[in-house]
Amino acid sequence: MPRQSIPRIEYLRVKNYRALRDLELKGMTPLTVFLGPNGSGKSTIFDVFAFLSESFTVGLRRAWDKRGRFRELRTRGADGPVVIELKYREKPGLPIITYYLAIDEGPKGPLVAEEWLQWRRGQTGKPFKFLDFQEGAGRVITGERPDEQDERVFEELNSSDLLAVSTLGQFSKHPRVSALRNFISGWYLSYLTADNARSIPEAGPQERLSPTGDNLPNVIQYLKEQYPERLEHILNTLSRRVPRLERVDAEMMQDGRLLLQIKDAPFQQPILAKFASDGTLKMLAYLTVLYDPEPPQLIGIEEPENYLHPRLLPELAEECRAASANTQLMVTTHSPFFTDALKSEELWVLYRDEQGYTQAKRTADMRGIKEFMEQGATLGSLWMEDYFEVGNPLINSGGQKNKIRSN
Repeated sequence: MPRQSIPRIEYLRVKNYRALRDLELKGMTPLTVFLGPNGSGKSTIFDVFAFLSESFTVGLRRAWDKRGRFRELRTRGADGPVVIELKYREKPGLPIITYYLAIDEGPKGPLVAEEWLQWRRGQTGKPFKFLDFQEGAGRVITGERPDEQDERVFEELNSSDLLAVSTLGQFSKHPRVSALRNFISGWYLSYLTADNARSIPEAGPQERLSPTGDNLPNVIQYLKEQYPERLEHILNTLSRRVPRLERVDAEMMQDGRLLLQIKDAPFQQPILAKFASDGTLKMLAYLTVLYDPEPPQLIGIEEPENYLHPRLLPELAEECRAASANTQLMVTTHSPFFTDALKSEELWVLYRDEQGYTQAKRTADMRGIKEFMEQGATLGSLWMEDYFEVGNPLINSGGQKNKIRSN
């Protein structure tokens, strides 16, 4: 049953982040998919979410150092700070909240040049900031529902590289700030590989798959012990995708490690996960993420088509949409088969403009696409047949546009 309190990001703007010189996405949906050829900026958009999440969980300085500092992080030739702006609702019916974060560089490293939260109470009235910080100092309104007339309390952080939302969000007196902190800190961004899923970890149930998937046996053990019906559903789904698959189990070895075993119906003995196909392991890993009993509030999956048979991808897209009732999904892909199952509002096509910067256009906003889909066309086919205005690296590089064919 869908959860009613899922925060939903509806808008994203990024400035000066690598190839994202100035990217704006309006009208984002619970399932948002970024399509584009190699080098179009899919991984960069994915990394924006990873950078923000890491800044909250391990600290801005570590996230900044990991990406080569401003020398590699800021758009080449650009001046000014890196800016990330989100508009989101904590749940349906509540006002839109804007989170603005500007990161610059000082003599000692990164600093939070500007950070604020803004909303508007009621249907009318001017939006106002209930958190407003510059370089580690600022004012915040406490309380469950901050109002423009409420007292603003001055706060000063220990360092200018600390995020005010991450720091103040640890206090219960700032529930709106805490809600955003918990939201961003709990994002799950997947970098699954089949080789990592073949690992033999120490025994012990674990609730959530790691970003690389190296604890897959632990998650199977957890589901087996705590949510056997959910595990059965995952395995039934997997068996429909992988012919003759009968059972998946995590068995404890004598040395205390977990061994993932997969049994095919015709054979008496199961095989070890290290001998299973890449596609089987990746599909199993994705299903454990999508059918998590208590899923993270945002899930990012990068290029799920790798190692999966093309015929499995439309069904995986449908499962992503079903999962988006309980989480927000961000997916990057360059597979027409995955996009075949998408709605035009869910798909953004990335391309490079004449200056080489990433731009995005939603297929619902492209001339003629909705009309073609009403006649039975699918997005993947339209992309491959060059009906999109952008997205073909051989034709519309440098911002050139195709003409929509009328025949």
